[in-house]
Amino acid sequence: MKNLSRRNFNTLMAKGMGTAAIMAATPLACAMGSGQDKKKLGVALVGLGSYSTYQLAPALQDTQHCYLSGVVTGTPEKEQIWADKYNIPKKNIYNYQNFDDIAKNDDIDVVYVVLPNSMHAEFCIRAAKAGKHVICEKPMAVSVEECDAIIEACKNAGVELGIGYRLQSEPYTNEVKRFVREKTFGDVRYVSADAGYYSGSNPDQWRLNKELSGGGALLNMGVYAIQSAIYGSGQNPVSVTAQEYSTRPEYFKDTDETITAQFTFPNGAVGNIMTSHNINANSMYVSAERGWFQLQPANSYGPLSGRTSTGDVIEFPHESQQKLQMDDFAKHILFDAPNVAPGEMGKRDMIICEAIYESIAKGGQKVTLDLEPDYGFGGLPTP
Repeated sequence: MKNLSRRNFNTLMAKGMGTAAIMAATPLACAMGSGQDKKKLGVALVGLGSYSTYQLAPALQDTQHCYLSGVVTGTPEKEQIWADKYNIPKKNIYNYQNFDDIAKNDDIDVVYVVLPNSMHAEFCIRAAKAGKHVICEKPMAVSVEECDAIIEACKNAGVELGIGYRLQSEPYTNEVKRFVREKTFGDVRYVSADAGYYSGSNPDQWRLNKELSGGGALLNMGVYAIQSAIYGSGQNPVSVTAQEYSTRPEYFKDTDETITAQFTFPNGAVGNIMTSHNINANSMYVSAERGWFQLQPANSYGPLSGRTSTGDVIEFPHESQQKLQMDDFAKHILFDAPNVAPGEMGKRDMIICEAIYESIAKGGQKVTLDLEPDYGFGGLPTP
């Protein structure tokens, strides 16, 4: 994959092709360095696009164990806007050129990289080298090789790494995991998951630019469907076959529009997923020996909704998924709680994405997946 320079990225942002979001670290690194008893970690957001603006920054106003302490942006006009809105001191505001100076800032413990996918590896690695814990937005990177580089950089720097899989922290997803783990409906036999949306009529958005995104619907929404199939079955798949469809080739010139894939699992269960940038889809369904359960919607920002074959409604009070996700990561650092979305989980999903693309390139041939049974499940118990 051709590397995208920061200069090219800023040029594209000026054309409205995309933005980035950054979460910075909290006072943990400084707590470890000075021996102070830090109660909250400072988070810096890298890139101030829509996800940072409308989801992450507001969520950080409600988190219990971390807070918004800094930002990184390639758009100078945003600096004062964010400083005023969130009372961020000037010394905690960075751009892509002076980003490495963040190493000297004790206010920042965690860096949340929410840049276009092709820039994840660079800034995660730079954050790790600066001694900051890292949250990397999904997908983790644009290749398994880049995932390995991020994991190695964090390991070498002695910092923690989490992936922005917000659903791993929210209660509906964890109720599905409980059904599977406790065999509430018996062994799972079949799982299906759909994740997609209609991308509209803006061909200049960065997600349709392969140099920025690394792929289309699969890397953007497909990881949600992949995750649903995995936690809905409680297993990692052992093989996959896949197909790609395009009904608007004049619009989706550079990236995949719609992909379907079929998984087989170690216990003989099977799964189907569909992901698209041209179809609204948001559900998961699990059929087991003695019944079924489903979530619909299953992967939006919430509130989610679910039901079971026994007539029960799956219902929980709504909370910001981003708030829960970032607090979970902070608790992992502060209190040694499980890392519910570790780097290995992001790498696992990229291994599966690469296998799906391989199957498509080979005309839908079956591709074997050599994953350990519990690889990528993080700190969560498996069935």
